[in-house]
Amino acid sequence: MTRGRSDTVRVRHAHPAKLPGNLTDLVRLLPPQAIVDEVEYQNTTEMIDRLMTAGRLTKGQARYMETLVQLVQAYEATHHEIETPGGLATLRHLLDENGMNASDLARLLGIHASMGSKILNGDRMLTVDHLKKLAARFKVRPDAFMD
Repeated sequence: MTRGRSDTVRVRHAHPAKLPGNLTDLVRLLPPQAIVDEVEYQNTTEMIDRLMTAGRLTKGQARYMETLVQLVQAYEATHHEIETPGGLATLRHLLDENGMNASDLARLLGIHASMGSKILNGDRMLTVDHLKKLAARFKVRPDAFMD
């Protein structure tokens, strides 16, 4: 249950065993509206989870879920900013995941063995050719290794 927009409380709804199939009844359970705080965010994502695990959705359920997903995405875009790792961090992670070290990196790139360490330490930059080789090897886009 929500009180005013500035006084929202988290409510564990006594969920019916089965979600309503039509849009009007779903809206009565949780009216779709702009999400303004974490409580509304949690309530909305909980409803999305229920819909996603409900099996085959009716047209009303599908439309309702799409609306909720759009509201969650809008809220997350401004409140849950995901920090993406820099190119060097991505490279280090992929090397680690593949059991590779600086020498392996140098061999992969076709450069002197000491250059692998210099790249990983940030002392040397990757060239366009290096980016292409890394992208092909790790099956990611070349810009994954750029800051």
